[in-house]
Amino acid sequence: MKLLLERKKNKVLFLILFVIIISCKKQNKKLVNKVLETSRVEYLPYYKDESFTPNWLTPGSKEEQVFHKIPDFKLINQLGDTISQKTFEDKIYITDFFFASCPGICPKMTRNMFNIQEEFKNDPKVLFLSHSVTPSIDSVPILNNYAKNHGVIDNKWHLATGDKKEIYTLGRDYYFVENDLGEEKSIDDFLHTENFLLIDSRKHIRGIYNGLNRASMAQLIVDIKALKKEK
Repeated sequence: MKLLLERKKNKVLFLILFVIIISCKKQNKKLVNKVLETSRVEYLPYYKDESFTPNWLTPGSKEEQVFHKIPDFKLINQLGDTISQKTFEDKIYITDFFFASCPGICPKMTRNMFNIQEEFKNDPKVLFLSHSVTPSIDSVPILNNYAKNHGVIDNKWHLATGDKKEIYTLGRDYYFVENDLGEEKSIDDFLHTENFLLIDSRKHIRGIYNGLNRASMAQLIVDIKALKKEK
């Protein structure tokens, strides 16, 4: 009888301990989610070169107005429409570089970009831009088919083809998407990167993210929301 009571007592203690552990996990999860809802800093940093050294500027300041910006461009999207910086005027956009026949990292990058698109699909202030690095192969019909197969929302997420030199110049000299610091590249050297970049409504680079990393994608969502609050 005494042994039976002891077992019941231990069982009750185990249940109490189990409830406490579950409760702590839930509290920790709530805390993590709360942290992810807020940005790390008051303003996101600005970037101007391939080193991606953060520059802490005040939005709207004179220094910010003359800081590095993405120049105008003229490309063609999956609908056959011409797109330029006018397309992204007063918009925040997330950009990357890919090619439709890529068997490696591109499918995962596309899935992650799709997830970000879903997060902001009803937000007209947030757009997406994916540049083809094989524009001679990725024609409008191919990109249109790719868009349909991967849940791309037309006019929300632009898959761009066009002049190869213009795309590679944008990627290397203005978006700085490759990590090969100081290494000279030519138009014949293939441009391919897993990086996503966050561009603000004034065409400044405000963040770089690993398009294959879940934590980096979570931070991108946080930073987009922070950028939307800037005046």
